[in-house]
Amino acid sequence: MLALGYNEYGGHPGRRLGLLDNAAPSPARRPNFFSNPLSFVLSYIQPYTEWEKAGQERTKWFRTRGQGYHGPQSTKPQTLGYGLADSPVGLLAWIYEKLLDWTDDYPWDDDEVLTWVSSYYFSRAGPTATLRIYYEVLWGEDQYPLPAASPTIPMGISYFPKEIIVLPRVWTRLLGNVVAEAEHEKGGHFAAHEQPEALVGDLRAMFGRGGPAFGVVGGRNGYDV
Repeated sequence: MLALGYNEYGGHPGRRLGLLDNAAPSPARRPNFFSNPLSFVLSYIQPYTEWEKAGQERTKWFRTRGQGYHGPQSTKPQTLGYGLADSPVGLLAWIYEKLLDWTDDYPWDDDEVLTWVSSYYFSRAGPTATLRIYYEVLWGEDQYPLPAASPTIPMGISYFPKEIIVLPRVWTRLLGNVVAEAEHEKGGHFAAHEQPEALVGDLRAMFGRGGPAFGVVGGRNGYDV
């Protein structure tokens, strides 16, 4: 990122989302009466759209048939890592199935796939580093205490139909101060790669002039350098 000219930037390996998820009534779990009675009632009386119903089926598929990788990565990452580091074909298979299953019929070409896999295989840390993230998230609770309250910073949510977990808006709005939402007809888990124009459009609509999060960072509006 520094080489691209971004002196300040942020990212997440999943853990940050986990913290947000558990800081308030969670969008990844159905609202319950005791934590948020109004949202609980609305989740039953407010009809889901056809898009949201399809999203629930997608989530059900992932939870039951698409999450097998999570077990070994979160419990025995080092053992799995030796195998993936030793076998380029094994690493290719481990990653390629997700590139297929987690995207919306994206037409991967060989160069894209090999570039994607090579970034894991030839990195200084090797493929095991990305597996250990899952282990640290699961077993590092004492090092990363959950925040006491939901965040108040403006949030935006882009909904893509082939994301691995697609939740109704009445759930995701419980994350916190959601000020922007966009629903897309195509795209999946790797939306930044599949549908970059759509995702950038959402960011511009949220942070651009007149957007709900314009100038959210004091002294920085994205236009004046």
